Amino acid sequence: MSIERAIMAFAGFMVLVSIALTVWINDNFIWLTVFVGANLFQSAYTGFCPAAMIMRKLGFKSEAQLASANKD
Repeated sequence: MSIERAIMAFAGFMVLVSIALTVWINDNFIWLTVFVGANLFQSAYTGFCPAAMIMRKLGFKSEAQLASANKD
């Protein structure tokens, strides 16, 4: 799995978890949803994503790296 797809999966998971926490635990968990959305928005413009940095350290590769590895 590429970093790009992993980020989308992680963000979607976090939104679903935060909505569940908001419904069943406490209304203030809605701020986690806001944080995830704001982080996705800013990373689209700046390219800075803390989750991507962590995933790179865990060994995930970008789409470009995977494509070039498949050509060899």
